[in-house]
Amino acid sequence: MTRAALFDVDGTLADTNHLHVTAWWEAFRQAGHDVSMHALHRSIGLGSEDLIARVLGDDRDTREDSAISAAHKTLYATYFDRLPALDSAAKLLRTVAGQGWTVVLVTSASGRELEALRRAIDADDVIARTASADDVEEGKPAPEPVRHALDLVEVPPERAVLVGDTVWDMKAGSRAGVSCVGLLCGGIPADDLRSAGAVAVYADPADLLARLAESPLAPQ
Repeated sequence: MTRAALFDVDGTLADTNHLHVTAWWEAFRQAGHDVSMHALHRSIGLGSEDLIARVLGDDRDTREDSAISAAHKTLYATYFDRLPALDSAAKLLRTVAGQGWTVVLVTSASGRELEALRRAIDADDVIARTASADDVEEGKPAPEPVRHALDLVEVPPERAVLVGDTVWDMKAGSRAGVSCVGLLCGGIPADDLRSAGAVAVYADPADLLARLAESPLAPQ
């Protein structure tokens, strides 16, 4: 039976979390909101609507949401031609695929942003499918993105592993019934990732690749 290796993208395969933080910070500033970088960093990985709600609260003027989200997209798009892939990200995907796993991306990115990320990673030859923000009604930490990814490749949860860098990834994977692997390269502490459901934690794609044989993504 096919096994699925599900990968988040921002902060997991591409070193982009702090670019998002900067773009969100400026988007909020333009709307007249003084928010902390720390609060934004801990919110990266959520969909735009959920991120704004987490940062500004449910009592905010929601009429601003679309303008703030649009400003973030415009600001972040200025980085599209130079998004940095993390070391060994493409090699990790190719190695995992070569060992019989079906590789699926599970990401909040969509459209031109997702295209730019895939160009940066440069591993389209082994990426079987992509579950993007356009495909689901609820983003992480809801399990819907992970379940959609599993449906795309017809793999049951017990035959899948999700690799991500945020607590939102870990919660989404755990709620969908898949094993979760956390990476520290997104800037979230190991204890937080484990508390959210990670069964194993590695520094980054290169570290996971170096220790693949002892990981949940070991050849079977």
